[in-house]
Amino acid sequence: MDAGNEHRDLTRIWLFSSCTAKELRTVTKLITEVTVPPGTSLAVEGEPAILFFIILTGQATVQHKDRRTATLGPGNYFGELSLLDEKPRPMSVTSDTEMALLVLRQNHFRKLVYASPRLTRKLLDSMAGRLRATEALLHV
Repeated sequence: MDAGNEHRDLTRIWLFSSCTAKELRTVTKLITEVTVPPGTSLAVEGEPAILFFIILTGQATVQHKDRRTATLGPGNYFGELSLLDEKPRPMSVTSDTEMALLVLRQNHFRKLVYASPRLTRKLLDSMAGRLRATEALLHV
């Protein structure tokens, strides 16, 4: 699917932004590309989360307590916290159109973390930076 090639650059995703080319190749081997039709439930509020999604093409709606909160499109991603725990999803995400997605399963991510302490440190640094930026926005 050539339409999403510009969005396959994982360095654009904060979680992988500090990875080396070799580390990104390792991550890429663990990611699966899928295509889903319109109306597919990608995440269901309250259900356990084990998948991280990167949108290559298409559009999805995010809902919280049956209220539309956002629209996601190419280059957006969701479910990154599910890589760390299996807590229930805080929101639902449903495809509005046919979508091409990159999907990383929690168990694959954990293998990656255990196999590469250096990459683990980079990922933790990226997550900490994202959390601090979010925290700063909340305290404005």
